[in-house]
Amino acid sequence: MRKTPTNLNDGKIEELRAFSTELADAAARVTLKHFRSPIVVDNKLDGNAFDPVTIADRDAETAIRTLIEARYPDHGVVGEEHGQQAGTSPLHWVLDPIDGTRSFIAGVPLWGTLIALNDGTYPTVGIMDQPYLDERFIGQPGKTTLVRKGKSSQLKTRACASLSEAILGCTDPVIFTEAGEYDAFAKVRSLARLTRYGGDCYFYSLIAAGHVDLVVEAALQPYDIQALIPIVEGAGGIITTWDGGDPQQGGRVVAAGDARVHREALDILSSVD
Repeated sequence: MRKTPTNLNDGKIEELRAFSTELADAAARVTLKHFRSPIVVDNKLDGNAFDPVTIADRDAETAIRTLIEARYPDHGVVGEEHGQQAGTSPLHWVLDPIDGTRSFIAGVPLWGTLIALNDGTYPTVGIMDQPYLDERFIGQPGKTTLVRKGKSSQLKTRACASLSEAILGCTDPVIFTEAGEYDAFAKVRSLARLTRYGGDCYFYSLIAAGHVDLVVEAALQPYDIQALIPIVEGAGGIITTWDGGDPQQGGRVVAAGDARVHREALDILSSVD
């Protein structure tokens, strides 16, 4: 659970949670009109490397930023597509308009819009919105809610005593590029009951929903993970870096629904320098 208490009272948290759902609605109006439709895909990288971006990514983030600037002009914003805009308030939003652009352009509905409100010390409210499936995961201190087809349910992670019982998720093993990362992941994978790939942000939400037990990833950016932290923790899970530290800046991250399987994975992953 969150180690640092938020300086926001319950009323302010509810206000910002409600506003974050407006932001998710605005992004969905953009992304849904492009999903599974012909779309131009640009590559952010040179050579044979591939990091796709589309008009859906850019315009969805613009739609979110426009609403934030109108409602909370003092708040800062950090987004994958349009960079950082400093604010005068410690409150700031961390955005990934489409986490899982590769899935998006392939027509696979495992992408999501990530929206985090950071209170200046830690992500306090987080949304993972999958509008095509009509699923919205909302995390805040003490609870995580799934809103699906208009019906709300509170989520809780499931018990998982060991890796031998765990379902493990990872976007793609190619993310483990630093020395020792792949070998550590492979050892965790060899002990897990089942491993699935290609879930991006969706796997973290499935931890909160009690369907997946563990996610192990690396090379994450702050906008890849901050919205997911309140979702995992609000449902009773734990999310840290591989050395047990604060995960909000990304890098190597491990998330689990049960502290026991988290500890077992951490014993392996923390050996990487």
